[in-house]
Amino acid sequence: MSRFAPVVAAVAAVAAAAVAVAAAALVAAPAVAQQASPAAGDEDAALAKQLANPVASLISVPFQNNWDFGIGPEDDGFEDDGWRWTLNVQPVIPISLSADWNLISRTILPVIYQEDIFPGAGDQFGLGDTVQSFFASPVEPGPLGLIWGAGPVLLLPTGTDDLLRSEKWGAGPTIVALKQSGPWTLGILANHIWSFAGDGDRADVSTTFLQPFLNYTTKRATSFVVNTESTYDWEGEQWTVPIQAGVTQVFKIGGQRLQIGIIGRWFADAPDAGPDWGVRVPITLLFPR
Repeated sequence: MSRFAPVVAAVAAVAAAAVAVAAAALVAAPAVAQQASPAAGDEDAALAKQLANPVASLISVPFQNNWDFGIGPEDDGFEDDGWRWTLNVQPVIPISLSADWNLISRTILPVIYQEDIFPGAGDQFGLGDTVQSFFASPVEPGPLGLIWGAGPVLLLPTGTDDLLRSEKWGAGPTIVALKQSGPWTLGILANHIWSFAGDGDRADVSTTFLQPFLNYTTKRATSFVVNTESTYDWEGEQWTVPIQAGVTQVFKIGGQRLQIGIIGRWFADAPDAGPDWGVRVPITLLFPR
């Protein structure tokens, strides 16, 4: 029996609960919205549009559950049946710098469980490396309604297992630009990270991340999402390109507003041992000011 068997059971329970809650929320939310006051519905729709903006002045704590399947090489009789669960804890905290500027802190701390990602790999559970971004962003949209932010991105070696970490410190620039018009949000987030310190025996890091995104938000705070989260590894000369589409819903439980969704992902390109497809269930706690 795997030493992580209790973890697997816990992950399975979390997965089942997350999918069940997401499905129930997406089915029930329109009915709840019909019973809620128009003002509450308008507030939920406004929050959904803010969530589509990575530099919105909104405190949120996303818990992004990702399951990726079909991992592993297909040669030497090894079937690509490895899989990975990644829980990205992603607090977003806006800080007012002045009447005209905000600083948006976006953190991604991955908690990972994976099995059989290559022959003899076994299973691993622990933390991955943290990506920390800071965006300086104008409070008001610019010409033509353009919303933007720019700043540094940092790679922090917080991983707890050799197969979950790079053992490198990294840094680089990051930028986001978008436009919101009526129910539509169209934009792109990008960064590049170079490693500058760390274990000399580990591969250097030089990666470009590109995330074009398109959201449509209804008056009932339902959002339909299409995006990619493409990464190009300049050291390995390899793209990883998941195409993602799904639906999310903002609603209120007691005094807590949250957004839950279900998103499918198909990898248009990936390393030979990379995943083929996956599912994302994001659960985001909202703290409007």
